[in-house]
Amino acid sequence: MQKNSLDEYLERQAPAMWEALASLVEIPSFRTQAEPGAPYGPGPAKALRQGAQLANSLGLHAQLVDDVMVEADLGTGGAPQLGILCHLDVVPEGAGWTVPAFALTRRDGRLYGRGAIDDKGPAVAALYALGAIHALELPLTSPVRLLLGSDEENGSSDLALYRSKHKLPPMLFTPDGDYPIINVEKGMLRMRLSASYHQAGARRILSLRAGKAPNAVPGQAEAAIIGISKEEVEAAAARLLPGIRITAQEHEGALHLLAAGHGAHASTPEGGENALTGLVHLLCSLPGMEQDGLWERLCALGHLFPHGETDGRSAGLACRDGSGALTLAFSVLSCEGGALSGMIDIRFPLCETLAGVTQQLTRALAQAGFTAAPAMGTEPHQVPGSSAFVRTLLEVYSRQTGLPGYCMAIGGGTYVHGIPGGVAFGPAFPGEENHMHGADEFITEEHLLLNAKIIAHAVLALCGAVDLAKGEA
Repeated sequence: MQKNSLDEYLERQAPAMWEALASLVEIPSFRTQAEPGAPYGPGPAKALRQGAQLANSLGLHAQLVDDVMVEADLGTGGAPQLGILCHLDVVPEGAGWTVPAFALTRRDGRLYGRGAIDDKGPAVAALYALGAIHALELPLTSPVRLLLGSDEENGSSDLALYRSKHKLPPMLFTPDGDYPIINVEKGMLRMRLSASYHQAGARRILSLRAGKAPNAVPGQAEAAIIGISKEEVEAAAARLLPGIRITAQEHEGALHLLAAGHGAHASTPEGGENALTGLVHLLCSLPGMEQDGLWERLCALGHLFPHGETDGRSAGLACRDGSGALTLAFSVLSCEGGALSGMIDIRFPLCETLAGVTQQLTRALAQAGFTAAPAMGTEPHQVPGSSAFVRTLLEVYSRQTGLPGYCMAIGGGTYVHGIPGGVAFGPAFPGEENHMHGADEFITEEHLLLNAKIIAHAVLALCGAVDLAKGEA
């Protein structure tokens, strides 16, 4: 069996791969209310059943585990030594689609639909990669296990449950990130903050709201104020916030402000224009509000998290190493009726610890008069780039693409975060824009097939009885 025979077989399977992806995309598998046998709602449960059916049809041995995960094994004779981890749950469709979100659309070489790139398309690529090895009867030295999960988008409780009862293979990769390889993922801390306040004076802030998701830089923020003219606010905004558009409208005796910035993922806050911190900066520049307790609270937050600062320097958190710099996103804030609550998202490099970042942020918030409580946190994740596992994957990537292989560090987290030895390997290629989590999410037909080839050759390089790159079987 030659290398070309495997690639040619997969190329002939391309139409079947599209159909398989269509059968998964049409399932709205975002998390909803739990039902019997469906801990994350009927959508994720249906997607798991469909994934198991596809696996069995391709010659794998698939079973549903604890209603949260599908095990699909290729090969027999001992415990699996290689695991491939994908997820079949998705985020909700959101707005702005030009094609149906839950129906696969082929157009101009692209396959559109929610989950096409994250992570149903890669799951199909992995299924057909293993199916090709089975169909061509390519020998393996040890079994390979494909795991299909159902709660990655909401914290990976599926994986935690599975790991509490089952041992993962010693080698594990997930096509839930980027090529060539992500071997370092920063640690993460989400911190809740709260405070009460009392108000007085003719000039004061009635309310402020911004942000819905803790892991996203808010692109919009709104507030209502009294005792301040529209002209005064607009003049201050023009002077202080060139990157944010402020709209002011009078309604029922109050001036309502809408700040429009630019959203971004919390792991890359420097790529956005934070409307929340911008609006806080604007409000705190307005004079004559010293009797307003909310204004005082906002000014304290403005000193800790200044508009335009994304490295946590003012809160005493700035640090950097080879994995990158600490990033901080002030992502959620709600102030109304004497109660203030918010959320901070921090991604920290290998040189810091979760305990150290938590302690410093708690101290800084307490000194400013706020109560702090961690909402969630994880330590940084690292797999040595020199390991034989990583080196083999990089060699396969370079052989299949002609591109250089290298390791990367990211601020986001993938499905293998916290799993010893686990790395992210694909599915997105350098420079690719695929609208992941956005409207018109897609994977190209070319890249769906290329992912299948890369995964198939990676399996053979790691667990094959022969290496197709070095000759015939």
